Amino acid sequence: MTANGRTSTAPDVADVVALGESMVTFLPSRPGRLADVPSFDRAIGGAESNVACVLAAAGHSVRWVGRVGADGFGDHLVEAIGGYGVDVRAVRRDPARPTGIYFRTAGDRSTDAHEVAYYRAGSAASAMSVATMDLDAIRSGRILHLSGITPALSADCLGLTRELTARRPGRPLVSFDVNHRPGLWRDAGHGHGPEVLLELARGADVVFVGDDEARDAWGLDGPEAVRAALPEPELLVVKQGATGATAFHGSGPGTDEVTSVPALHVDVVAAVGAGDAFAAGFLSATLRELPVRDRLRHGHLMAAAALTVPGDLATPPARDHADRLAALDDTAWGRLRLGPGWTQDGGRPGDRTGEGADEEVRTP
Repeated sequence: MTANGRTSTAPDVADVVALGESMVTFLPSRPGRLADVPSFDRAIGGAESNVACVLAAAGHSVRWVGRVGADGFGDHLVEAIGGYGVDVRAVRRDPARPTGIYFRTAGDRSTDAHEVAYYRAGSAASAMSVATMDLDAIRSGRILHLSGITPALSADCLGLTRELTARRPGRPLVSFDVNHRPGLWRDAGHGHGPEVLLELARGADVVFVGDDEARDAWGLDGPEAVRAALPEPELLVVKQGATGATAFHGSGPGTDEVTSVPALHVDVVAAVGAGDAFAAGFLSATLRELPVRDRLRHGHLMAAAALTVPGDLATPPARDHADRLAALDDTAWGRLRLGPGWTQDGGRPGDRTGEGADEEVRTP
């Protein structure tokens, strides 16, 4: 039995457990306004389940824990995420609430023309709480991955996230992607988003945050300012877009080691899914106890895989291929240009890094 009196459905230890809402995503059949698009293709979307799918495709044992409706969309999510090799036994089905869905336009999410229509209010995931979820299953990984989207869904979801980020002996390594979504918090009514996210991030062991969202949420400018505001996490990763990423690792400001790795040159097909893929690459390398520089490089490589396909999820490069690229010297790393199809390369010396690449892959 679990601590909340429920039978645990998944007591075995996984490499990673990811908790969060996944939704059915409807992708337009052509560019244009939502009002003008005649048809949509069905896919899956959700920051935490995206991370779970990428990690499972990369060969890790992964469990996704969530709550979906007892409806056809819930069936689709469980089957689709399970199809990536993710353990979905701890997913709860809610007979009274629907599975969340959303529609989006085909354009770049960073432009004003991009539209997203969410239908998630009152969704099954919003009923996740300490009382309704299997805490033993949630804590049954070497790493527990969470994001700032979950606490925005409801007061109960916030309570669950607070419980999971509380510093207690014996808990798994807690990974937290800030994922500040101002629109969700405006409608939430159970807390001020920036303050809540800062509190939750302080309870995590590994934190991912974009420098743009740190600036928008907290008014912090630059990686060092973010670290000063978040001294508690053992590892803080500040993503700096096309510039790269900086990791602070150690005991906090003044005693940290600081590692920065520039981003790769990528022929972008669709600017979606990169943040989740970066987190998956970094966590994969963390599980393998690789140096922090290599963890950042694996994050960049996974992000490049997502950026060079049309959807949110991409087939990751084979581990030996990614390892060879991550081991390049700084000059060779800086010359890499990755295009569509690069993850299918064998990564042998002399191979190009995908269609449109302008440099060869050379091992040291």
